Amino acid sequence: MGLDQVARKANQPGGDANSIDLVKPTPVTLRDTLGFFTTGVTIVTCRGADDELLGVTANSFNSVSLDPPLILFSLARTLNSIDAFRSARNYAINVLGAHQRQISEQFASPLADKWADVHAGNSVFDCPVLYDALAVLECESWRQHDGGDHIIFVGQVVRIFRNSDHDPLLFYRGDYRDIAPC
Repeated sequence: MGLDQVARKANQPGGDANSIDLVKPTPVTLRDTLGFFTTGVTIVTCRGADDELLGVTANSFNSVSLDPPLILFSLARTLNSIDAFRSARNYAINVLGAHQRQISEQFASPLADKWADVHAGNSVFDCPVLYDALAVLECESWRQHDGGDHIIFVGQVVRIFRNSDHDPLLFYRGDYRDIAPC
């Protein structure tokens, strides 16, 4: 409810300007509401059992702890490669820059070859890492937790790379956004 709606409610009989009418969420309203939280965009990568390169676009990324250095991300249980990610001992979080929107869209789609025309190298633990990402965090799998229709992965960061040459790729209300100066 916006401030204008709060003001209208205060002017109604029995209305209270200090009260906000919270409602029970549905999956659709919850997703739409969470869309108001601006996130960065990452591609989480690992290698499958047959040395297959795997990657998925994820904006459910967060820092957990500085000591030990822990991060988390979550992946849908319905993801085709979920078993490979659950079995992976290592993975890399590639934080995308604004110039990498096409790569984000490519890894978010059900393409057979998500790696077509993607310039990537290998980390020390042989995880695929994207060249020109804003940052790369190479992680050892630390814990996994039930997250309803998702699996929550907690990784311990063992190596990092930072590149400040680009603005971040942002996602807000179901679309990509640019940073605007304040």
